[in-house]
Amino acid sequence: MDVLSEVFAAVRFSGGVFLDAEFTAPWCVLSQVGPEEFHAQGRMPAHLIAYHYVVEGRMFVHIDDAPAIAAQAGEIVLLPNNARHVLGSALGLRAEVIDSAVQAPSELGPAILRYGGGGEPTRIVCGYLGSDSADNLLLKALPPLLKLGVRDGSGGAWLESSFRHAASEFGTSGSGSAAILGKLAELLFVEGVRRYLAALPEGQTGWLAGLGDRMVGRALALLHARVAHPWTTEELAQEVGLSRSAFAERFTNLIGMPPMRYLANWRLQLAAARLRESTAATAQIASEVGYESDAAFNRAFKRAFATTPAAWRKLRPDATAPRSTANNGQK
Repeated sequence: MDVLSEVFAAVRFSGGVFLDAEFTAPWCVLSQVGPEEFHAQGRMPAHLIAYHYVVEGRMFVHIDDAPAIAAQAGEIVLLPNNARHVLGSALGLRAEVIDSAVQAPSELGPAILRYGGGGEPTRIVCGYLGSDSADNLLLKALPPLLKLGVRDGSGGAWLESSFRHAASEFGTSGSGSAAILGKLAELLFVEGVRRYLAALPEGQTGWLAGLGDRMVGRALALLHARVAHPWTTEELAQEVGLSRSAFAERFTNLIGMPPMRYLANWRLQLAAARLRESTAATAQIASEVGYESDAAFNRAFKRAFATTPAAWRKLRPDATAPRSTANNGQK
């Protein structure tokens, strides 16, 4: 498995679709996924990626003063950090808050919104991808907006027909098609990140840029392939053919943290995922991710997640969101 796939696997997305919206021009609305969308689940995930799939028509999307992007039927707009944003039929319109116009979901179908001035129609399906991995470097490295043509790339025709069919059914049948849309959105998000990585310009920094760097990318692959190995900065530098100082500077400039801090962060993310999904003893999980003692693992985990591994497992990560793992006691 490559590094990007491993990080995607550790994120553990859960998808949801909450709104079938039909607009008629002119229209312009403020949008952001909020806690009200999660009443049924009882909580809001630690990290949210919002998305809008355009079933029919076209729209503009923008965040704050950033340039707007245009999206049309067959395209999906992803907001990797669930930023508050504006959707509209044209630029320059005043954005309205129209939460009161949304018809609540029923047992027979999703929440519905019908809004606008009676002109050109646009239909969108709105959803989210949620994760309890709030400190994931991949999610932090992404831009505020990504647009993806569903029909583009390998398998695009199948994805487009599947997404379009599920979106059509969503408006009438609800839950079954919503689950399908959630899984398809996850596939599209992964594809969108891979395309974004492939198009990164020279001189870019961040986790994704580090993944594409020959030296740093090799080091990341080694860390992820042998996470329990007692790595040192010196050993990694030798593996990639650089001096210790040159490697440490290159890694830190691209990734935003030193190699050993990155490794400690990744070990704790893996441990949190293992605690969620397995019944293995805490000491075994600690050993699997590179801790020599259960006590050291417990201390580091509590600093990162504000709770003990045992409490995290008992409650599952529903009651708390991870804090920064910038200083978790590993050397």
